[in-house]
Amino acid sequence: MARNKPLARKLRLAAAYKENRPVPIWVSVKTRLKVRRGFRLRHWRRTKLKV
Repeated sequence: MARNKPLARKLRLAAAYKENRPVPIWVSVKTRLKVRRGFRLRHWRRTKLKV
């Protein structure tokens, strides 16, 4: 990817980076492990973003 990115693409990449994090521990504790992982977790090599 280019070093110089347009601002819109940079903002979309930042939003995708922020939402790609696991579920907090307290959520698993509160739901008694019914919620273990986020359904939107994305691996950088398996699934590519369409930006």
